Amino acid sequence: MRSVRDIKVLENIPVLLRTSLNVPVENGKVTNAFRLKSALPTIEYLRKHHARVILISHISGKGTETLLPMYEAMKQFVPGLTFCHSSTGKEARAAVRALSPGQVLMLENLRRNPGEEKNDAAFAKELASLADIFVQDSFDVCHRAHASVVGVPALLPSYAGFTVESEVLALTKALRPRRPSLAIIAGAKFSTKEPVLKKLLKTYDKVAVGGALANDFIHAEGFSVGASLVSNEGQAHIKTLLKNKRLVVPKDVVVAKRGEGREKARVAALSDIQADEMVLDVGPESWKELAALAQNAKSVLWNGPLGMYEHGFVDGTFALAKGAVRGKARTVVGGGDTIAALEVLGLESRFSFVSTGGGAMLDFIADGNLPGLQALD
Repeated sequence: MRSVRDIKVLENIPVLLRTSLNVPVENGKVTNAFRLKSALPTIEYLRKHHARVILISHISGKGTETLLPMYEAMKQFVPGLTFCHSSTGKEARAAVRALSPGQVLMLENLRRNPGEEKNDAAFAKELASLADIFVQDSFDVCHRAHASVVGVPALLPSYAGFTVESEVLALTKALRPRRPSLAIIAGAKFSTKEPVLKKLLKTYDKVAVGGALANDFIHAEGFSVGASLVSNEGQAHIKTLLKNKRLVVPKDVVVAKRGEGREKARVAALSDIQADEMVLDVGPESWKELAALAQNAKSVLWNGPLGMYEHGFVDGTFALAKGAVRGKARTVVGGGDTIAALEVLGLESRFSFVSTGGGAMLDFIADGNLPGLQALD
């Protein structure tokens, strides 16, 4: 995989930089700038070498969302940043031509064009026509076979940016953990987590499950999970994994009726989850166990909050984060809500590596490669 450092001439060269601008927005304002700040080293490198930098990215949603809030937020970090309301066509081409060496242009949300997610060849060709070189620095989408991820690299000399380089290095190291080691995988949909769980159970001493994913395992153990979210798939495979002594499943949980907040929640044993209750976090016995395992580990790999973080069920996640930084482990963490929790606690700088990827991080751990990385080769 060639690095942006390997580009011999950048002076006045138009460079298409696929970067990660997919960040939370509320009331038109960016609420978490972690990914924006992660993009800056590659942008600054290209600027200082007098490239004409063209930022392309997406924001999740229905396809009509705009990158304007990201533009407003990035202006404080990137002097002279300009914005184009299109990602291709006459307006985009004119905006690129107007760039001076060292100047940076942000194009509009790629997903406004259906060709992005479909990896449409014509759309990829239009994007590629804007530049002479492509740099992939958006690790968080490298698991997607989209036009800006795999289509454009087939048409231009392509290189990895600093974010992608650091992600590959850190996650490759995480696949060879020092012992004792602990991995925590949360989220939902067992079918998407099964490959990474199987991989980690071979390499990590303890592998814990949390979030809605834990509900599937609790259910497979024969307990009711009430009105909780469950995937209702792969139960036979889950029961096989439950036989593995390295697997750690919650021993108690925090539950509440649908729509109730923390003030009405209660701690319940697995055998005491009522039909009208939802599992919303791991319980104290469970998070104390995980915090102790993290504190005593030499390698910790973590993706996803332990509870329904967005609804205020944060105790398990906060306890695990504090336990992880008390020890001397190499700590690698990823997932949007997980990172948000670290920022609330002011602990993000105390983790060895904070990944910009959620699904991409898990897929890389499971497979050791991603479509977007293969495209650079």
